[in-house]
Amino acid sequence: MEFKRLAGILLLILSAFTGTMAFRLATPAVAFYTRDILKASMFSVSIVSTSFVLARAFSSVSGGLMLERGKRLLYLGALAMMFNALAVQLYPLTSNWLQVAGIKLLNGFLNGLSWPMAQFVIAVTTPKGIRARVTAVYFFFGSVAALLGNYVYAYTVNLGLSGQMWISSAFFMLTGLIMLAAYYLLRAWVTPRRKKDSDTEKLVLDPKGVLLIAALMAVIVAFTSGEITYVYVSEALGIGRAATARLIGWAGFLASLMSYGVSWLADVGSERRTVMLTSILAAISPLLAAVKSAPTVFLGIFLALFAFQSFRPISRKILAGYHRSSLAIGGVNGVQNISTFFGGILFGLSYSLGEVHWLFTVNLAFLTFMPVSIILLWKGIGLRMRG
Repeated sequence: MEFKRLAGILLLILSAFTGTMAFRLATPAVAFYTRDILKASMFSVSIVSTSFVLARAFSSVSGGLMLERGKRLLYLGALAMMFNALAVQLYPLTSNWLQVAGIKLLNGFLNGLSWPMAQFVIAVTTPKGIRARVTAVYFFFGSVAALLGNYVYAYTVNLGLSGQMWISSAFFMLTGLIMLAAYYLLRAWVTPRRKKDSDTEKLVLDPKGVLLIAALMAVIVAFTSGEITYVYVSEALGIGRAATARLIGWAGFLASLMSYGVSWLADVGSERRTVMLTSILAAISPLLAAVKSAPTVFLGIFLALFAFQSFRPISRKILAGYHRSSLAIGGVNGVQNISTFFGGILFGLSYSLGEVHWLFTVNLAFLTFMPVSIILLWKGIGLRMRG
């Protein structure tokens, strides 16, 4: 690859690290502040968590449509990332969970403009033969940052919410600057929209099928998303905030590390098989997480994250070949976020169902995901049979 192109892609990979560091530090800080200081119920925490993804869903699609009007609008995504630095400074000023949810909405809107644009750029500017692997590296650096961000949270608990938000702000601002530089370098290779019958790659899977599987998977793995994850793990295992952050961080890191192998399979022509594998793993993950023991909770979260993080680069690789690639990648982000919203609300509402005690203790909230798991299994196995 040309030096300018390579430098731009490397900068975007770096932005995944710095941006995720900012977000992952803020997430447990806001989660425990809402639950422990503001005394919010689990359902209220789920609304705080899902308000972020709901706002991000709509702005993701809007960002894709905006980008079709001209690649110069890429820079708005970088500016939106910088505005996050200001938004997180509002959290320490809140006095109830509704105010926290309002700021989460703002964060979600800004993130929905910035991240899908970055994913689109890295997918369409990378050569097809290595696209899934490069995109996987992009997401992997985000997972490394998620692990480190959880550790930064654990070691800065004594700073309080205000001190932690200053660290988060610095990383958000740095990420926006890195994105600006990357987009400037990659501008010549960015093509948001192409003619339908020319310059379009042959798609292995129909975009509508990819979006459906993305939606089903996101509903199921919603229990690993945002504030609700930290609260559930802490209360289910009876461990402290710092230990909770470290456990979730390691689950995400290991899942991302192992997902690179799945991306390699996708690059050598096994997209259909890899989508089937990730669908099956996502479908069974709630059953494991429902059992209240450290090994099963960890394994359930790990499988959900592994499936989701493996599917993300594959779906972006497939959709990058679509003639309206910017809208397709913005759309898959939007669909996943709407589904995560509904999955998170479902989990928050059903959390009050409590537990049953057989040979082991099972949290009934996870069993509400079973209908979606069955549909996802059916869709995944159906792909294999057609392949």
